[in-house]
Amino acid sequence: MSGIVTPFPGGSVRAAGQVGFERIELMRILDLYGRMVAAGHWKDYAIDFERDVATFSAFRRAAERPEYRIEKRPALRHRQGMWALLGEHGVVLKRGIELGPVLAPVERKLLRLIED
Repeated sequence: MSGIVTPFPGGSVRAAGQVGFERIELMRILDLYGRMVAAGHWKDYAIDFERDVATFSAFRRAAERPEYRIEKRPALRHRQGMWALLGEHGVVLKRGIELGPVLAPVERKLLRLIED
C-alpha cells in the first residue's frame, strides 16, 4: 500500500472540463453572503459546478428558489462577460467581465437593508 495512488474512476476526465470558482472569487462572494446573513436577509446558499458554468445561489429561506444566482461562464469571457447576476425568476440583472461590478446591485441592496 505504500506509494501507490489509485485515481478515482472518471474523476480526472470530469474535473478537467469542469468550471469552478477561484479562491479570490469565492472569498468575494462568501464575504457578501456573510454580510447579507448578518443583516438577516439570507439564510442559505448552494454552489453548483457543471461542465460549462459554476453557480452560487443565495436563498432567503432554504425551501424556495434562490433570490440571486451568481454565474461564471468562461465561454462568454470575450462576448458578454463571464459573470452574470440572475434574479429570482432567472432574469439576467447584470452581466460583466469582472465580478465586482456584477455584485454591485446586491451590495447596494445590502446598504439599504443596513440603513433601515
